[in-house]
Amino acid sequence: MSYAKILSVGLVGVAGHLVEVEADLAPGLPAMVLSGLPDTALHEARDRVRAAVVNSGRSWPNRRITVNLLPATLPKYGSAFDLAIATAVLAGAGELPLAALDGVLIIGELGLDGSVRPIRGVLPMVAAAARAGIDRVVVPAGNAAEAAVIPGVRVRAVDTLHRLIAYVREGTPLLDPEPGPPLVAAPGPDLADVTGQLLARRALEVTAAGAHHLALLGPPGAGKTMLAERLPSILPELDDDAALEVSALHSIAGLLPPGGQLIRRPPFQAPHHTASVASLVGGGSGLARPGALSLAHRGILFLDESPEFSKASLESLRQPLEQGRIRLTRSHGSTEYPARVQLVLAANPCPCAKPSGDAHCQCTPLARRRYLGRLSGPLLDRIDVRVELLPVRAVELMETAGLVESSETVAARVRAARAAAAARWSAQGWKVNAEVPGTVLRRPPWRLPAPDTAALRRRLDDGTISARGFDRLLRIAWSVADLDGRDRPTAEDVAEALQLRTGDAT
Repeated sequence: MSYAKILSVGLVGVAGHLVEVEADLAPGLPAMVLSGLPDTALHEARDRVRAAVVNSGRSWPNRRITVNLLPATLPKYGSAFDLAIATAVLAGAGELPLAALDGVLIIGELGLDGSVRPIRGVLPMVAAAARAGIDRVVVPAGNAAEAAVIPGVRVRAVDTLHRLIAYVREGTPLLDPEPGPPLVAAPGPDLADVTGQLLARRALEVTAAGAHHLALLGPPGAGKTMLAERLPSILPELDDDAALEVSALHSIAGLLPPGGQLIRRPPFQAPHHTASVASLVGGGSGLARPGALSLAHRGILFLDESPEFSKASLESLRQPLEQGRIRLTRSHGSTEYPARVQLVLAANPCPCAKPSGDAHCQCTPLARRRYLGRLSGPLLDRIDVRVELLPVRAVELMETAGLVESSETVAARVRAARAAAAARWSAQGWKVNAEVPGTVLRRPPWRLPAPDTAALRRRLDDGTISARGFDRLLRIAWSVADLDGRDRPTAEDVAEALQLRTGDAT
């Protein structure tokens, strides 16, 4: 009886877990058995591994082979264990000495010809290995640059199973990661393209400063989509921790840009209004994949024509907006993904999309209410800033170029505001005002003087705003103060927050 063990790693959601791949070869009827909660793709590894070993010039052991994946209670998904299984089987058969692979983590998918193919999710896998104290990993050549992003880990790459065998038996060097070309972000749309809409521009700036949610209501052509698409251009670049989180999610989804560099620009996701619940929040058979909500983590989720989305899709956003995470429970288990986004909704005022009070609008008040009523009260209550856009006038449309602030100018103020908020809240673990619990803002030392919040308390008492709305108004007031360089909000900041949320400053 022969035994070998190789280290690998599996993913459950965005979290990586070390997996020990055991191979036991015993006399008996030739067969290969996989245990340890493998999914269908992993069950098929038996045929892939056998063909890859034979086509790499090695003989397949003519014995009963049992491959166990520990911990056995952890579900295993995908083909990332192929290379580790092949190595464990060959080592158990006495073909490979294990000394060279002691403490080395191996991941990769095998082709029938013995080639090692790239896989999804290498970035969070290697990050999990680093957290567990593993400092040497072997990955597919196509994933080497991505894996090398993780500091403190020595990454080596293989393009074939034969190369790995030659390394273990003869010491032939493995491939070094080749750095990709510098990731040059294409210039995005500029806020200077938006004419008029001074209130909406201010709302966009406040939204960016505090990471607040935003609703834009107005007729076609008023600039709703233009404003939403330019919101990422005034957001600061992601720091190292946020960039790693975002890049890991895109790695799992197979959307990480080539070159193995972290995503630094806040992501922007704009799913079509026909998007299903699964595509929006995540789903799929077996391991639930991240949806648009998680792919927009630390960035913008823009729902254009939001009343046209299905009710189920819109309502599925309510819980993640509060918690910043989405937990997907399926019959195979639960998966959790981060989902701390800035939600931007855009909607026309009515089905015919004419401005309010327009003589050409034939919609009845009931039709208008029904149309906007597709955005439920509980969902809208979670939206911090709500702005109604009016049609652009000719004098605004023909405004001389250069009179409108560019994204670069506004972004500088947003960076300063976020830096002030981070300095204030970093000791408690928060970075932006939108993350601060309302209980903190309603208690000393951050509680505002009673005269400054009189309008808010009056609105709360008469039912115009909810307790959640009260807290969100306080957060907006802090963002307004940060933009204007004040260390605490004033009554004027609270009034502006009220105007941005309700359209009325009193």
